[in-house]
Amino acid sequence: MSSKYDAIVIGAGSVGSPTAYFLAKEGQKVLVLDELASSGQGQNKAAIGGVRATHSDPAKIQICLQSLEIFSTWKEKTGTDIGWKDGGYSFPAYREEEEKVLKTILPIQKKSGLEIDWFDSDKIKEFIPGINEKGLIGGTFSPKDGQVSPLLSSESFTNEASKIGAEFRYNERVIDLKTEGNNENCIVKGVKTTKEEYTADAVINAAGAHASAICKMAKLDIPVNPDSHEAGISAPVKHFLDPLVVDLRPGPEGKTANFYFGQCLEGQIIFCYTPLNIISGENIDSTSEFMPIMARRMVDLIPRLKNLTIRRIWRGLYPMTPDGVAVVGKPSGVEGFYLAIGMCGQGFMMGPGVGLNLANLIVKGYPKISKEVFNLLSPDRDFYSGKKEALK
Repeated sequence: MSSKYDAIVIGAGSVGSPTAYFLAKEGQKVLVLDELASSGQGQNKAAIGGVRATHSDPAKIQICLQSLEIFSTWKEKTGTDIGWKDGGYSFPAYREEEEKVLKTILPIQKKSGLEIDWFDSDKIKEFIPGINEKGLIGGTFSPKDGQVSPLLSSESFTNEASKIGAEFRYNERVIDLKTEGNNENCIVKGVKTTKEEYTADAVINAAGAHASAICKMAKLDIPVNPDSHEAGISAPVKHFLDPLVVDLRPGPEGKTANFYFGQCLEGQIIFCYTPLNIISGENIDSTSEFMPIMARRMVDLIPRLKNLTIRRIWRGLYPMTPDGVAVVGKPSGVEGFYLAIGMCGQGFMMGPGVGLNLANLIVKGYPKISKEVFNLLSPDRDFYSGKKEALK
C-alpha cells in the first residue's frame, strides 16, 4: 500500500533535513528517507562547520547569507544551542596572484550583499593573532561569517522538523522513482524503497554523493561525481583565533591548492586542505600524507600552532559538478522532481539557504532570492561551459 505525502525528501543530511524543516513550516506533509541509521550520518558529519557567504558566485553568496541568518538566530528562535560562533572569515594574501583574485571579486561580493573588505597587513595581523608577517600583503575579512556544529545542527533541524509534522524514516534506501509519461514529459509521482512505496506531489533529490543515480531514475543525466577531502581536529587550546582562515596559496609540496582552518567554540583547531590531484571515488580511509603536509602549512602560517595535539583525522566526500557550482531547482521536462545536489563540499553552509528557497519554490512557485540569481544554479545549464568559482 502506497502512503501519500505532499513532499518526499531523499537524504537526511546537510541539505535534506533543512529542506524538510522549511517544507513542514509551509504546512506540507513531509517524509524524509535516508539509507543510514539517523540524520547527518553521511557527509554532514565530515564537515568542519565553517559557514561563509564569502564566495564569488552571486547565488552562493545570497543563499549562504540566508544560511548565516538561520544559523546565527537558531538558538534565539528554537532554544537549541547548535554551537554557533561568529568571528568571520579571513583570506590573507602573500602573493600578488591572491591579492588580484581577492580584489577582483570584491565588487561582486559587495553587490550581492556581503559585508567584506580588503585590509592591509597590520589589520590582518589583528584579525589573525600570530600570523606569519613575512611577505604578508593584506587580505579580506568578512565579519558575519562563522562556525556551527554539524552534528548539533543536523540533530536540531531533524527535531524541529519532526515537531511540526515531518516524518523521518531511516535504514530505508530509495531504489526507484515512481514515474508516469515518457522521456519528453516525465512526471515523478513518488518513490520505491527497500521497504515500501510512497507517493507525493514533489520529490526532492538531496542524496549527496549518490544524487546522480537518483537523477537517472527520472531519465536525467546530471553530472555529480564525488571526490574525497581530508580534515582533522586538535585537542582544545586557549581561545585566540576568531575567524576561520583560508590560505589560497598552493602548498610548497605541490600537492595542495589551498588550506583552511579555524578554532571551534570549545577551543579545538579544525582544519582541511584541497588536494591538487583530485582523489575521485567514495573511499574515505585516511591517508598517510595528510598530517605531515597539513602540519607544515599550519605552522608556516601561524608558528604558535607547532605544539598542537591532534585528536582525530578523517575524510569526507565532495559531490562535485564540472563547473564547481551546485544544482538547485526544478529540471525542465520532469514534473514533480526537484534537485538540491552537487554542493561541491559546501552543502553544510548552503543547506539551510537551499532548503528555504526550495520550500518556497515548491509551495509558492518562486524562490526566496531573485529568479535571475537562483537560475545560476539551474539543472538546465551547460555544466561544461561556465567558469569555476574563484573561491572554493
